[in-house]
Amino acid sequence: MERAGRSLAKLKLSGTISADELAIAAWPAAVGKRIASHTRAVALVRGNLVVEVEDAVWQKQLFYLRSHMIRKMREILGDTIVSEVEFRIAVKRRPPGVAMQVAPASTDDADSIGDPILRILYKQARKKAIG
Repeated sequence: MERAGRSLAKLKLSGTISADELAIAAWPAAVGKRIASHTRAVALVRGNLVVEVEDAVWQKQLFYLRSHMIRKMREILGDTIVSEVEFRIAVKRRPPGVAMQVAPASTDDADSIGDPILRILYKQARKKAIG
C-alpha cells in the first residue's frame, strides 16, 4: 500500500498525469482487491470521485465506508484531489455478440440431404411425382 502511494505521489509531482487519472488509478490501492473487484472508478468531477458499483446493495454498504475510503485516498494522493466519493449503480452492458453466418438461400430442398446418392434418388422421385 505504501509503495503504491509513493509511486502515485511521484507521478502527481511529474505533472504528466491529470488529477482525474491519478484518482482513478489510486482507487484500487485505497480500497483493496475485494472492493475494487466489485467497483470501478470512472471520473473525478470537482473533487468528487465517481465510482460505479454492481448493485444497490454494494452502493449502500460502500456509502457507510466512504469516510474511510476518502481518508485512504488522501493518504495516497494528498488532501487536494479527492474530497468526496459518489457511488452510482453501473449500467449493465451486453457482452459482444457472436456473428452468425447465414447460409445462402437454397431453393431446392434436396440440397439439404447430406448423402449424394439419396439426394439424386430424391430428385428423381420428385421429378416423377411432379410430372
